[in-house]
This record gives sequence, structure tokens and C-alpha cells, in this order.
Amino acid sequence: MELQQLRYVVAVAETNSFTRAAQRCHVVQSALSHQIARLEKELGARLFERTSRRVRLTAAGEAFLSEARQCLHAAERAAAGVAAAVGEVRGRLGVGLIPTVTAVDVPAVLGEFHRRHPHARVGLTVGASDELTEQVRRGEIDVAFLGIPATARPRGVAARELTRERLVAVVAAGHPLAGETSVDLRRLSGEVFVDLPAKTAGRAQSDLAFAAAGLARDVAFEVTNADYLTRLVAAGLGVALLPPSYVAGLAGTVGSDGMVAIPVADAPTRAEFVVWGRETPQPAAAAFLALLGIDPADRSGTDGPTGSGVDGVGADRAAS
Repeated sequence: MELQQLRYVVAVAETNSFTRAAQRCHVVQSALSHQIARLEKELGARLFERTSRRVRLTAAGEAFLSEARQCLHAAERAAAGVAAAVGEVRGRLGVGLIPTVTAVDVPAVLGEFHRRHPHARVGLTVGASDELTEQVRRGEIDVAFLGIPATARPRGVAARELTRERLVAVVAAGHPLAGETSVDLRRLSGEVFVDLPAKTAGRAQSDLAFAAAGLARDVAFEVTNADYLTRLVAAGLGVALLPPSYVAGLAGTVGSDGMVAIPVADAPTRAEFVVWGRETPQPAAAAFLALLGIDPADRSGTDGPTGSGVDGVGADRAAS
């Protein structure tokens, strides 16, 4: 069994296509198919079900995929360790972030990281806070930037709080509240809301605040994408509660001139965290954290509670 065969299996599993997997691995499709067929013969089991319309993992393939990824990660870590021993940072850096992260200019940090360590490769994952935390805990990505209620805490990972800020109400320019200098949750409770899906950290920030105030609200539109959420607000379909720095960063984007941000007297507070694995980070992750002014060897005040996910959200998933 060869590492290249493992890479081919992972590529096919992730792309659901032999053609796209071959393109990703920079080989002709026939060579990739031949190597996977050889591996299946060696294992005595088919890893993929192939039809004219789709490719998917068999039960044996599902079991093999997890082990294949672990083997590839181990090989990458070994190579990165050798490079570090001679003063180079190599290997792969996996970074996750929510769409509304504002405490860190992630593209700028990645640019500096690449300038200093050109031989390292970066994979960027945009997702939900709880999902990203779990991926860090499992070692699938190295570092993640989260946005969660200020009363919550990432679990099962090392964590450092970056910032916290009170949310603001965002309405369309023609909304009756657009001219107000301040509102409160009671006044907002009569509005129709656009928000992230229920049981996400981004949604929980607002849900917890309204519940604590003994108020109910109508979330008529649930959106998984923060960018589209603001577009619905600008179209006058509802009100949203968002971090003010995120709203400020929208200036000049499509539809941003059609929105107004209003301070909320009793607004919920969002905290942004950077998290990484409890184990000693690989050289690329350690170098990236160093650019954020974080020494992963200094664990004081970083470790979250045991378990996994985001503590205090009361949800299965957590979003931006």
C-alpha cells in the first residue's frame, strides 16, 4: 500500500468523481483508476460504488477513508518535523473561520505566513463555530476562528479570546427604525427578523438575549450565509442583529448602502475566539499562532472545558 494510493482514495471521496480527483492530483484519470483498482484488489474489497452518474464510498470505503486520512496526516507531520529540524516550516496548515470574523484580518495574516513560510500549504475552511471546533478537536484542521455568545466557551480545545462586542440592529434604509439613535430588545421584539438557523451560536447570541428579557420574536427568514442575510435585510425583508465591526466592513459592498446600523441598549454580546488542538501544534500551526502573538506552549487561560463543541450554546451546531 502506497501513500499515493491513499491520496487518490481521499481525493475521490472528497470530490465524488474520478475525473475531478485526477485533476486535483495532477494525474491522468486512467492512472488514478488503475492505482485504486490495485489497492482494492490488495484489500479484497471495493472502496467505491461506481455508476454512470455518481461515485460513492462503500461501507468498506468509509472505514478505510478515516484510516487513510490518519496515515496521510502522520506522513505530513513526519515530513514537517524533519523540515522544522533544519529550520524550515513545511507541511499543511488547516485554518477554519466563520464568515463574520473581524478580530483578525485573516487574509493579511495568511499573506504574512506565506511570505515567511513559502513551502507551507494552506487549506481554508469557512463554516460554523461548533463544526470548526469539532474539526480542530479531531485534528482535521489546525486553527479556527469562532464567534459565539459571550457566556459560552469552546470545549475540548485550547482557546484564546480575541475580542467581544455588543451586537447592533441592522435595518433597511427605508425601515421605520432607520432614523432612531437607539432601540432596545422590547422594541425590536415586534419586528420580523432575518437570522442564522436555530441552534447555531450566531443565532443563540440573540435567542438567549431575548429569552433572558422574557421576550419572543419572529424569525421569518433563516439563512446559512451571512452575506445573503445582509442582502435580505437590505431588501427590507427583516431586521438582523450583527457585530458592528462586521457591518462596518460591509461598506462599499453590494447592497451595503441600503442598510442602517442602530445601537441596541440591551444588546447581546458576541465573543470571538481562536482555537487550536490540545496537543502540541505542528510547526506550521505553531508558526501561524505566533503571528497572532500566541505561544501554544503557554496554556494558561487557554484550555476550554472537556468534551467537544461550544459550551453554553445548548446546540448541536454553531455558526458565525
